[in-house]
Amino acid sequence: MKTVLNITSKSKDITQWYTDVCLKAELMDYATTKGFIVYRPDGYSLWEEIQNYLNKRFKELGVRNVYLPTLIPMSLLNKEKEHVKGFAPECAIVTKGGNKVLQEEMVIRPTSETLFCDHFKDILHSYNELPILYNQWCSVVRWEKTTRPFLRGSEFLWQEGHTLHLDENEARAFALSILRIYEDLGRELLAIPFVSGQKTESEKFAGAVSTYTIEALMPDGQALQCGTTHYLGTGFPEAYGIKYTSKDNIICYPHYTSWGVSTRLLGALIMVHGDDNGLVLPPKIAPIQVVIIPVRSETNPEILKTCKKVADELSKKDIRVKIDDSNKSPGWKFSQYEMKGIPLRIEIGPKDLEKNSCMITKRYSEEKTFLPLDNIADSILKTLNDIQEGMYQKANDFLLNHIYECHNKEEVDDILKGHKGFAKVVSNETAEEENYMKEKYSATPRVIPFNQRLFQENDSLDDKKGEKVIYYARAY
Repeated sequence: MKTVLNITSKSKDITQWYTDVCLKAELMDYATTKGFIVYRPDGYSLWEEIQNYLNKRFKELGVRNVYLPTLIPMSLLNKEKEHVKGFAPECAIVTKGGNKVLQEEMVIRPTSETLFCDHFKDILHSYNELPILYNQWCSVVRWEKTTRPFLRGSEFLWQEGHTLHLDENEARAFALSILRIYEDLGRELLAIPFVSGQKTESEKFAGAVSTYTIEALMPDGQALQCGTTHYLGTGFPEAYGIKYTSKDNIICYPHYTSWGVSTRLLGALIMVHGDDNGLVLPPKIAPIQVVIIPVRSETNPEILKTCKKVADELSKKDIRVKIDDSNKSPGWKFSQYEMKGIPLRIEIGPKDLEKNSCMITKRYSEEKTFLPLDNIADSILKTLNDIQEGMYQKANDFLLNHIYECHNKEEVDDILKGHKGFAKVVSNETAEEENYMKEKYSATPRVIPFNQRLFQENDSLDDKKGEKVIYYARAY
């Protein structure tokens, strides 16, 4: 049932619904500079939880955090021509510093491969120093024509990892290990399933040998690229003069990887789980996991005392909890915290005290039940874990039910024109096929999944023997 009247229905207009949720749930606000946003505390807290999760996992692999400059000299960017060609249309360029015209134009970083390479050439000397495993948390600027909060902005927050390795096998293995961490992030923190695999040649990162990706499916049937890792080979090291002396006293170029996820994950989180009442947050990432609402506490002081006792017990279990004892009505509070997506609501009133129990409501399913106040913290902890798993399974069921094997162009037409999800086709990865999909459906090849199982007797859409399975979809 729709209780928040000032949020557009998700099923009627998902674009306006998304904007309403971002604003009404106080995740962000629009900045004066067009295409830029203000990350409000509730929105930035979500990003902090992602940072905490990834920092822990990265450091387990030996990755260390660094920070490099915001500005890139144009001459430095131009050293890797394929790379700069890919980003040139989106670059923001600084031509003045103070009152002086700069002798050389500076680019506000759209990504930092060039800066890392310029640094790596100065610090790498011997094979004993490899691998070098760095990560940076920062913002980047890409001057987008069309923007949408979190999903696509002129500036966004992200992490970008940059590593150097002895050989190709080690570098590719490391890039894939990071991809698995991204998959775990989706499952364990965001409750979002991903399709993982490799990008086609046309969709890979500018300057990469291979790009690996995690793709999520949004409720409107469009795909969202949520993170990528890249094996960059030795192209960047050769262009930037990054060399080392091998064990056999030979001068060699290291093998390079880069990888990143961004605040686009917040957009995925909002779209995958949200409903007509607003945001729906998985417990693991929610800044507030439980909100306690005292009912009629103004006439019975014991109600508020009990609420505080429950909150103390939950806090001891590291559950993030808030009591709302303001003078606003319970109905207003229910709607407010539904809109903000708090995973679990506890209500305690006079009748609950008599029964030594409380009413709980799960945000994602709207399921209500009573719990005894005895051992309440253990019960709530289990409930939060059940909610996390339930939200992941719900999203995973949606994903699996919206991947369609297409045996001919008529079936592709039905899926992509109907915005139903991923069109799974046997393909030869030809430019003709990709152009056909783009021109007719505005669809692109999203991923060559790792789990390759050919079907329809290996015949592709162009009636030739197909070599691989590719998922096509319209995308954000």
